[in-house]
Amino acid sequence: MGCDGGTIPKRHELVKGPKKVEKVDKDAELVAQWNYCTLSQEILRRPIVACELGRLYNKDAVIEFLLDKSSEKALGKATSHIKSIKNVTELRLSDNPAWEGDKGNTKGDKHDDLQRARFICPVVGLEMNGRHRFCFLRCCGCVFSERALKEIKAEVCHTCGAAFQEDDVIVLNGTKEDVETLKGRMEERRQKAKLGKNPQAHQKLRQGSPKKPASILERRKPAQLPKVQRQ
Repeated sequence: MGCDGGTIPKRHELVKGPKKVEKVDKDAELVAQWNYCTLSQEILRRPIVACELGRLYNKDAVIEFLLDKSSEKALGKATSHIKSIKNVTELRLSDNPAWEGDKGNTKGDKHDDLQRARFICPVVGLEMNGRHRFCFLRCCGCVFSERALKEIKAEVCHTCGAAFQEDDVIVLNGTKEDVETLKGRMEERRQKAKLGKNPQAHQKLRQGSPKKPASILERRKPAQLPKVQRQ
């Protein structure tokens, strides 16, 4: 079981590729999620919007998708929940002063630039590159890190001062569990909105049919026998 000369190969010599490939794939996935539009696959550029599931889009790509339903650019599950422009929120992002873009790239290799974040948390200064959890508020569109939300607990936005509730907090590019939670909240909001537009249907769901209980009660009444007069 040896090689020529009776040498036995070491384990690290036999298994070289998988870990490196896995790391490269993970880095590439982070770059794609935080730097490219989920819909058009083009580089993110302002105005940037996010959906209720925390995915990032170019606003013009969303508008084009909504206007052209036959567009082949649609990625099925990635956009099936976007029915109108109201289903996305325009983000208020804070630029990273340390990000130079193509200006600092002299070798033509953009890998390092993509690893740096274009935007940062305006509260604690963390870079929005996928290594830290970020979120935005549906009520105002401001974006900041989850750490800022936890460390500086408040009922108003850290950036603009707008009041918000827990339901307004949307995690950007979250885990599968995050997406499932956000999906449940989204469906609940839309169901409430439908019931709000049709108050009669909402009243019927709450009250039910008033005749059915009455008929049940009538069936349960004992039959009354006619009185017999004594002679």
